Amino acid sequence: MQYQKDALTKFSQQIKHALQAYTPHNININDIDNIVICGLGGSGIAGRIVKSMYLNKSSVPIEVISDYFLPAYAGERTLTLQCSYSGNTEETLAMYAEAKAKGCKIISLSTGGKLEEQTVADGNIFYRAETGFQPRMALGYGLTYLLLILSELTGQNINAELEAASNHVQDYEVYITDAQVIFENWKANLDHKTVIVTDYLTNPIGVRFAQQLQENAKAEAFVHELPESNHNVIETYYGEIKSHFLFLSSNSQPRTTLRFAFLKELLERNGNHVTEMNLIPNDLNSLVHMIYTQDWLSLIYADAKGVNSSKIENIVGLKSHLDNN
Repeated sequence: MQYQKDALTKFSQQIKHALQAYTPHNININDIDNIVICGLGGSGIAGRIVKSMYLNKSSVPIEVISDYFLPAYAGERTLTLQCSYSGNTEETLAMYAEAKAKGCKIISLSTGGKLEEQTVADGNIFYRAETGFQPRMALGYGLTYLLLILSELTGQNINAELEAASNHVQDYEVYITDAQVIFENWKANLDHKTVIVTDYLTNPIGVRFAQQLQENAKAEAFVHELPESNHNVIETYYGEIKSHFLFLSSNSQPRTTLRFAFLKELLERNGNHVTEMNLIPNDLNSLVHMIYTQDWLSLIYADAKGVNSSKIENIVGLKSHLDNN
């Protein structure tokens, strides 16, 4: 936690800022056929989390695109939500340009940059995040704004739940303690990769944690979703495996819960340790608790490895390469 602790302690403030800054977009869900959330990395993961949360709440389909292009079906009855913390992510700007050309409805979220310039110039709706964070440490802004946008579209009021979640994460020491308990079983094998096993509802949370381990701790992490991975990945689970296993279950489907139980017994029988975390479906506090604990775990892991979690030299190198070609 040597390098990014101050940023992570501000998660509660990020939620409160978005709550206070939000103004209604006044788009009627009857005027759209689909929603496309556009974003990558730390800016895009909020979209994946919100998509899973609104699976059973939204009457129109929601897609998340982390690339340069929109789906072919995107058009005048598509609402695109453009998410880029910096406002200069080239893939998101490309999707904005396509959304504009196709006549899509557009809402943008960023701290500024070219995305703000284009959004304001075109008269589209813009929501601002505060500067001073690396994108992966600014999840509170994107997650809160997207939840508010979707709740307005679906005729719900999620403000009280967001306020409660913000209050819960103010006492961040609780989350650090929970993360340290998990790390006790991992610290002897820092060179191991991390395998995160999820179900559908927890998959974006697993992806988020993998991203945090990769960027903060420079550690390999992989996500496998049940039941699909039981049809292939399970055949690699023989003997003792040089991996940390983290199971994230929502217990929302009894047959999938049985699959988690079988995998746990299989792995532990062969000398592997399995850490379990359970999500309460449709409970925002449970969701935030899981994410925030894992964020702290990634920083604890980084410190134990002796790496600087604030440096992302390979990503910076890639961006320079793209800028010069």
